Amino acid sequence: MKLTGAAAAGYFGKPDQAHTGLLIFGADPMRVAAKRQEAIAALIGPQGEEEMRLTRINASDLRKDPALLDDAIKAQGFFPGHRVAFVEDAGDGMAPTLSGALADWKPGDAQIVVTAGQLTAKSALRKLFELHRNAVAIGIYDDPPTLVDIEQTLVQAGIARPDRDVLDALMALAQTLEPGDFRQTVEKIGLYKRGDATALTVADVMANAPQSAEVDVDDMLAVVSQGRAEQIGPVLRDLYAQGVTPVALCIGAMRHFRRLHIVASDPDGPTAGVGRLRPPVFGPRRDKIAREAGQWGRMRLEQALTTLTDVDLTLRSANTTPQAALMERTLIRLAMMARR
Repeated sequence: MKLTGAAAAGYFGKPDQAHTGLLIFGADPMRVAAKRQEAIAALIGPQGEEEMRLTRINASDLRKDPALLDDAIKAQGFFPGHRVAFVEDAGDGMAPTLSGALADWKPGDAQIVVTAGQLTAKSALRKLFELHRNAVAIGIYDDPPTLVDIEQTLVQAGIARPDRDVLDALMALAQTLEPGDFRQTVEKIGLYKRGDATALTVADVMANAPQSAEVDVDDMLAVVSQGRAEQIGPVLRDLYAQGVTPVALCIGAMRHFRRLHIVASDPDGPTAGVGRLRPPVFGPRRDKIAREAGQWGRMRLEQALTTLTDVDLTLRSANTTPQAALMERTLIRLAMMARR
């Protein structure tokens, strides 16, 4: 059978031990591995691997010796409990072997868990599990994590369900990080809060969020929007040394001033406007954006966006003006505009 949506998301945390097998496939190996780990841990428990109730079989080894899977399914271990035979990196060529294993499976045998890369709808391996009445096939796609996914990750890290604003902050963070990086960040938050009975806050999330080069660009834009023209030269040199290009900096500046313009144009004022930004902004950064938008005002922000649009067109044209110098002059001009 085929599972999708909420049914698929919930299945990894509570897989049915009576099912013959589970196929997890997808283009992102990290996402597939994360779901496979969750499902196997739920099937055999935290001590299952130590008690040798998990048998790992690589697809390349299984091609050489198809009997490996049958032996793993029928073998009886020293420890009581549910057993799993895990086949890694399978492809359509494994379909005949796995078909025979699924047909011979009986209650009490080890449950078959298979992972694979991206499979088309016509894939023999995918059809084998989707059409089997007691097996499950779940595709993992590159969609951003849902609220259910994030809540499950929090439970695995031992974190109680936080307030809505904290969930929004985690949702925004999940949009920018790879699945494995996001999971490690949540685990880090869990360690950070261990022994702390207070509720998880946005500040806790931000304190453990990984830093990136874009934060440095944001610092540059904060220097400009706050009118600190004398600091532009040194900060620019550091950014260029890190590999940030004038075009990338211009794009970042346009994004920053466009966001300020949206906040400043809100009929209910900058404080209400920053609350309507998507993705949402939290913590001290939220207050800073509202303050900057109020100081600039809608008219000056429109002038700044016009200036940046002209520079962006020049940078992308065949103009021979040195790009770094052009971008620096533009940022100084914007910083001087902020002082008026």
